[in-house]
Amino acid sequence: MIEQLQLLSNQILAQKVPDYKRFLFSEIDFNERLIGVLGSRGVGKTTILLQYLHEIYKNKKTLYIMADHPIVVQLGLFAIADEFQKKGGEVLIIDEIHKIKSFEVDLKLIYDSFFSLNVVFTGSNAVAIDNAKVANSGCEANFPRKADLSRRAVIYKLPVLSFREFLELETNEKFEPFSLEDLLKNHTLLATEILLKVKPFVYFEEYLKNGAYPFYTTSKTSYIQKLLSASMQILETDLPMIYTIDHDKINALKKMMIMLCQSEPYDINISKLCGAVELNQRTLYKYLGILQAAGLIRILGAKSSGVSIISKPEKLYLDNTNLFSIFCDSAKIGTIRETFFASSVSYKHNINYPKSGDFILDDKYTFEIGGKDKNIKQIKNLEDAYIVADDIEIGIDNKIPLWLFGFIY
Repeated sequence: MIEQLQLLSNQILAQKVPDYKRFLFSEIDFNERLIGVLGSRGVGKTTILLQYLHEIYKNKKTLYIMADHPIVVQLGLFAIADEFQKKGGEVLIIDEIHKIKSFEVDLKLIYDSFFSLNVVFTGSNAVAIDNAKVANSGCEANFPRKADLSRRAVIYKLPVLSFREFLELETNEKFEPFSLEDLLKNHTLLATEILLKVKPFVYFEEYLKNGAYPFYTTSKTSYIQKLLSASMQILETDLPMIYTIDHDKINALKKMMIMLCQSEPYDINISKLCGAVELNQRTLYKYLGILQAAGLIRILGAKSSGVSIISKPEKLYLDNTNLFSIFCDSAKIGTIRETFFASSVSYKHNINYPKSGDFILDDKYTFEIGGKDKNIKQIKNLEDAYIVADDIEIGIDNKIPLWLFGFIY
């Protein structure tokens, strides 16, 4: 029954995979019985699975399947897992699991039934599987209760490439990430050590425009077109599949992305945005939450999380600076700087909008973002406050180079 799937899996295994491993690869505990890797299209989820497959296939019996393959759709995940484990299968790898309706139920049954089978899957960033209770999203009418995976699945999130990773790909040099606390305390030393290997400003502008997704390495001339295609697939295919969004609302999501791209974070006019996309305020906030879950935007200041955005967001950003190239012609440099900072630090830290300054991390550290001449006027009376300055290689005291925050992960 699954011979064709095994044949396809073997064919995929015979293909070469990239040598470069993203930071998350070494952080995943592949000994867990149920592992999920979630992230936006193009960030490298499938590559991680294939790299893992290449490492273990000589020692374990493996099966790699694509969730939307006709045989997978016909048989169902549980039946495939059942037959595979009966034949001695040890590791089942499932790519793009969000394309399977009610996959949570299948995963729960597989986990509870087959104790010797390890399952690793990838899924869209928008899959509501964090702590895995979909009904807690606040939108129960549209998103019915599904199987609880919170005590079973270990979920990892894969963000876009960091500036550190981009430099490793471009230079073949190795750069270690560092903690926020180490950066704040020792940024002058850290920057000096990096500058002995590379001049960051040779690469920084290119990263901001074309370096956030790993496929840039094979598609430099068509990168923007492929990024546009990936983003449209999120809006037109992934989100409607996961959240049952009406087709006529997809254009509203696209209009929202364009308007957010064209506006500065401070200038978002909610009433104007509602009118432009023809949504009421409550629905608008819910859709903003969906766009954030999908990894396309970042919301600061909303009091609730997930897709239940019921309070006014203080600031709205695109998820990363590369998205400016596909949703609007240009963006102001201040917006690009803030977007880079937010994208770089939010993977490991809680980020919000403070009363003074541009950002506050972990409810403790305040940051004001600007150019090299930025001063401490807005934050001079605050403790644990820092200037994050663009166009400087090395900082001093509480003034830290912007590019250095690209080494957080």
